[in-house]
Amino acid sequence: MHGSQSSVIVVGAGVIGLSLAWQLARAGRSVTVFDRGEAGQGASRAAAGMLAACTELEPGEEWLLPLNRRSQQLWPDFAGELERASGISVDLREEGTLHVALNADEQARLRHHLALQEKAGLPVEWLAPGEVRAREPFLANATGAIWSPQDHQVDNRRVAAALRVAAPRAGAQLHEHTPVDRIVVADGRVTGIEAGGAFHAAATVVLAAGAWSRGIGGLTPETRPPVRPVKGQMLALAMAEEAPLLRHVVWASGIYLVPRRDGRLIVGATAEERGFDDRMTAGGVLSLLQNAWRALPGIEELPLIETWTGFRPGSRDDAPILGEGPVAGLVYATGHHRNGILQTPVTADIVSRLILEGARDPLAEPFAFGRFQK
Repeated sequence: MHGSQSSVIVVGAGVIGLSLAWQLARAGRSVTVFDRGEAGQGASRAAAGMLAACTELEPGEEWLLPLNRRSQQLWPDFAGELERASGISVDLREEGTLHVALNADEQARLRHHLALQEKAGLPVEWLAPGEVRAREPFLANATGAIWSPQDHQVDNRRVAAALRVAAPRAGAQLHEHTPVDRIVVADGRVTGIEAGGAFHAAATVVLAAGAWSRGIGGLTPETRPPVRPVKGQMLALAMAEEAPLLRHVVWASGIYLVPRRDGRLIVGATAEERGFDDRMTAGGVLSLLQNAWRALPGIEELPLIETWTGFRPGSRDDAPILGEGPVAGLVYATGHHRNGILQTPVTADIVSRLILEGARDPLAEPFAFGRFQK
């Protein structure tokens, strides 16, 4: 196969795989992407598109902040370049995020969360009930909220659609509905993959298959990433486009609400260890609607227009796996869990520079595959 000495094969055509292919192809590299289904139709389609590095900080996850914050900073330029390259708007909205408390208990918990965020040096502030109401008049009576002005959102489905155009335009080849049967390794290094009954040679293979990364053939116990599917159920309601009930991304107990420019209101999300069971459940829908209604009572009048499930790729420590592993030429870009959309620009940047220049970004060190082999 011509040029296989420097060619790259990407396994997985979600936003991570496609953004990488786009960056590599732009740099003149020969890139081929394989996906078991349609490009951008897995977790990339199911996501809510929140870029919520500050709001999503959890105790014990402070080590993820530098990566998440860098990616947040990269998003505006990444979105602009992607829109120019594809001709598709990705609807990056910069209104910020409100994390609201609806009673005294929730307020105590939220104040605790605020202390964690402030200790980490994040740009957040506390809003009194009147200030919450001024920003979002249709919310239930809040006892207070954390205002996170740098946590924005993007329409993840539009991002996937834009990458689906931009990557091939830059020269990447895309093979949809072509599952990779196995990654081929000889003498301790990757030589390519087998897919669609044929061998495809490559110097580098990037494993970016999200929750399906474990199941690709040819991986050994030493090279198989510890990634599992974490099921999420979600739904969408239709707001009046000219008079939306909500303008900011809102977090409340057990729920987040993400208003889209086209009037859709995304309501998410459950987190379940159910393997690849993609069925919606009555309990899942009930909890989403109940929690959403508590925060935004007006939703009961809104049409329910879509329900869906997705599979977040959760690694053993719920952080991404980036860069090289035990086999030469096999590069990991998987395990992003609930931060795949947020971490897309930083992953594309770190992994493409590694492949193109051999550059090892210190930011990626904590997320190396080797952390699971200790």
